[in-house]
Amino acid sequence: MIVLAVMLMSLGLIMFFKTDWFWRLTESWKSERASGPSELYDINIKFGGIMCFLVGLAGVVTELFF
Repeated sequence: MIVLAVMLMSLGLIMFFKTDWFWRLTESWKSERASGPSELYDINIKFGGIMCFLVGLAGVVTELFF
């Protein structure tokens, strides 16, 4: 279970710091003219990254201390 929590934390960090990578993997193929993610997409993905990281951190803390 701790491995999944660490993977979730890693995904959260990637989503927060590398939004352009995440956009290329998930959204770039949907549009021919888009050259990069919008500002709203960046904010949304960064928020999701923070949430993923916090849930993963809660999983690690729960496994270690409870």
